Amino acid sequence: MKTTGNKPIYLIDYAESLQRKGRYFFSKQEAMDALGISSSAFGKAANRLSQSTKIMRVKNNFYAVVPPEYRDSKGLPPTFFIDHLMKFIGQPYYVGVLSAAALHGAAHQSPQELQVVTTKRLLNLEHQNSRVRFLNKKRMENTFVETKKTPMGSLRVSTPEATALDLLRYVRFAGHLDNVATVLIELSEVMQARKLMEAAKADNELSYAQRLGYLLDRFVSTKLTEPLHTWLSKQNPSPVFLRADQRKGVTERDNKWQVMVNTEVDPDL
Repeated sequence: MKTTGNKPIYLIDYAESLQRKGRYFFSKQEAMDALGISSSAFGKAANRLSQSTKIMRVKNNFYAVVPPEYRDSKGLPPTFFIDHLMKFIGQPYYVGVLSAAALHGAAHQSPQELQVVTTKRLLNLEHQNSRVRFLNKKRMENTFVETKKTPMGSLRVSTPEATALDLLRYVRFAGHLDNVATVLIELSEVMQARKLMEAAKADNELSYAQRLGYLLDRFVSTKLTEPLHTWLSKQNPSPVFLRADQRKGVTERDNKWQVMVNTEVDPDL
């Protein structure tokens, strides 16, 4: 490593100095200030290091240092950097839908991307093996979340019960209803009936709670949905289609949940 006193000379030296301190992320401006170099010089050095997978440009001017053990896999797993990235761009977030389900142990069909819910529409990220899909939710503050540790920090993850609701909210990104039912069966092992009701009450989107209650009753257990149904019945919900993107093919009406069943659901278990 080349330094002038305690100051690194090259970008690779700066990146390695961060790694020794247990930090794996930096902004373009931080590196330019530390090295005393221009934007053009930084760009050239960053391109060289990116090509050798020693650093990774995650988004805009946010970069990650890639440890040697991850260089052959062409980049860091998104769970390693998403918390730092969202803090850098100043956006609230949580890991949700299938990614959250997998983190809670329902990994029957783990997604090939990290699904992240935030309040702003953001472009998806794709850097070789690192893929992030951003999903938008206006009232994200109502969603129950918890913190999970990662090798490089922590993650905000929707609780199992909030994840179950989101599987119905983002059903297209959850593999549609057959896969949603599959994941719910596995996820139910870590869900609690009271917490499910509380998550639905905070979310206050009745249609998702209705569809969720119907699927859990059918494929898991009515015990899990008892508090949910007690609360929901007091809200006088309007009838909803089980498959929200079509309004035909109704074969039955579930009066308990006020769900018009307009598709067959066949979980893969």
